[in-house]
Amino acid sequence: MTAAPVTVRVPAKVNVQLAVGGLRPDGFHDLANVFLAVGLYDEITATPSDRLRITVSGPDAHQVPLDESNLAARAALALAARHGVEPRVHLHIAKDIPVAGGMAGGSADGAGALLACDTLWDTGATRDELLAICAELGSDVPFSLVGGAALGRGRGELLEPLETGGVLHWVFAVADGGLSTPAVYRECDRLREAAGTGSSAADVPEPAPSGDLLRALRTGDPGALAAVLANDLQPAAISLRPSLAETLRAGSEGGALAALVSGSGPTCAFLAKDPEAAEGVAEALLRSATCRAVRVTSGPVPGATVLR
Repeated sequence: MTAAPVTVRVPAKVNVQLAVGGLRPDGFHDLANVFLAVGLYDEITATPSDRLRITVSGPDAHQVPLDESNLAARAALALAARHGVEPRVHLHIAKDIPVAGGMAGGSADGAGALLACDTLWDTGATRDELLAICAELGSDVPFSLVGGAALGRGRGELLEPLETGGVLHWVFAVADGGLSTPAVYRECDRLREAAGTGSSAADVPEPAPSGDLLRALRTGDPGALAAVLANDLQPAAISLRPSLAETLRAGSEGGALAALVSGSGPTCAFLAKDPEAAEGVAEALLRSATCRAVRVTSGPVPGATVLR
């Protein structure tokens, strides 16, 4: 065990495809979830302490729970229990990923805390063990550890790395307030029922990744990728937050190749041709006053990484 603090940097994600199956008996949905890690980061610092303690700084830090419902705390407790370690650690989360924004900020914190505690306590956990703990914590947590690009099946936790052919440029429009992921899935089921298509796993086709989308990722062609971006949760997110439609329109009119709600929202993602086009989309979004903040970045980037 080391006494020196350990800091881990973890990226946000965007779902370039989110295909959602029907409601399973266990309350989850089968997914075909194509993740891309992008260069917006939270940093989690683990320091020896007399007890488990969580502190948070950064944008919207007041929205992040400081008790054991926080995925970072749950990660520390899970690792400690497996290795017979007392979870005496202070976890400080420096937030830069939007909170409750559909970009896996909470999942990133869980993965980052897990890697930070593993390093601090020198548990010797294997990569497979860390991924298994991530899967227990939540559907998006394994990808936050892995990063890059990957296809997630099951609830999203069964990962298959994907080849990417170049850097993709993104603009993210951050909305006021968040959206509850479970509420968005419930609204997706409700809309399907209302449309007469049913919402159970027996009614909805099994989700599958788009071959055209996987090819576009391999070639790194933003135009080809823009034509096939898809998110089955987008209608539900817009139903719960109709103003998102205006944000999507503003970015599209500002020159984005494609626009979609990121994950369960309410952050909106815009794919741009190149860095200059991304800056133009960002300026158009700021002028539109349809969002609280705008972030420009690129991907794919690596997953959770020990900085020090």
